[in-house]
Amino acid sequence: MSDPSLYLTTAVAALAGLAMLCYAALNGWRGWLQLKQQELRADAPAIAAAPSASARIEIADLKERIRKLEAIAAGVDL
Repeated sequence: MSDPSLYLTTAVAALAGLAMLCYAALNGWRGWLQLKQQELRADAPAIAAAPSASARIEIADLKERIRKLEAIAAGVDL
């Protein structure tokens, strides 16, 4: 049982196992950090983009309809 190659094989296997565990832990840590960064980005207030031309036209059309309905409700003849 005092064979030096047995000790060497055991040491190499243990070192390989430790390297695999460290690699897995590092990947898990990086994944957790990436998840936290995504959560922080999701919680940050989003910058509102300027409305497109079609959206502005649609909003103007809706405002005009509301103005006409208010005039009808007030009894004003258009």
